[in-house]
Amino acid sequence: MVFDSFENNFQSESGSVFILASGPSAANFPLQEFPSIPVMAMNGSILKCEADAVQPSFYLCDDPRFIESRFWLAEKGVRQAKSTAMTADCYDRLLSTAPACLKNKHLFLMSRVNRYNRRAIVSDKRFAWSIRNDPHLHSYFSVFHAKPNRVGFSTNMAKGYFGSRTIPIAALQLACHLGFNKVFLLGVDLNQSSGRFYEQGDEALPSTLDKDYEEYILPSFRFMAEKIVSRGEFEVFNLSNSSRLPSSVVPPMCLADLRACIQEPD
Repeated sequence: MVFDSFENNFQSESGSVFILASGPSAANFPLQEFPSIPVMAMNGSILKCEADAVQPSFYLCDDPRFIESRFWLAEKGVRQAKSTAMTADCYDRLLSTAPACLKNKHLFLMSRVNRYNRRAIVSDKRFAWSIRNDPHLHSYFSVFHAKPNRVGFSTNMAKGYFGSRTIPIAALQLACHLGFNKVFLLGVDLNQSSGRFYEQGDEALPSTLDKDYEEYILPSFRFMAEKIVSRGEFEVFNLSNSSRLPSSVVPPMCLADLRACIQEPD
């Protein structure tokens, strides 16, 4: 595999972007109504792109367990998207099951900050202290508690990204890295009991949303809202009407307001 460098697309885009996750609220969204807005898909949300005949600008995955159990969805994502961003272990799993789909594709290697083989290189506290003056890596820092030091946001994917136990946070970091200034979240419902729009019942993959939400997921979104979001420069809106995210963290937006905001040309 040959990887492109994130340095080559840093701040290369502008305008709006959809981040498409797999919550049920994404199922009936009229994605085809907004052909000029790029879409970043992840995991099984590629099925929404396929159904709406939309080619994603990026397909993301950082969970090797998803590749192992749903490799045909990951293969579909890589084949359909203009570019792919995955972690090394995800590429390795896909290479062992569907190597042909990676041939002649535009690939980027996602690397978590301060991690090698998913283990910390230095303590999270020491790493959080070391980046306190970095213009691109932003994190909480706590002397007394370990978990806040794991929460952060990267505005330059060439330096890595912060994991948060949910792939939309990685996509938000990529969107900021690329230079988009308005991000619209689709299907970021984060309700474990509601499942995913593309699978039902006993065949659904296990989820850890309830376990991780309070400790990692919500703090990561809150950090972004407090430290990264800036009016006119980087704004994030939630198009889900059933999202677990508080409106104080990510403001909701209805379809009518989105249409007015985008003002798609005829």
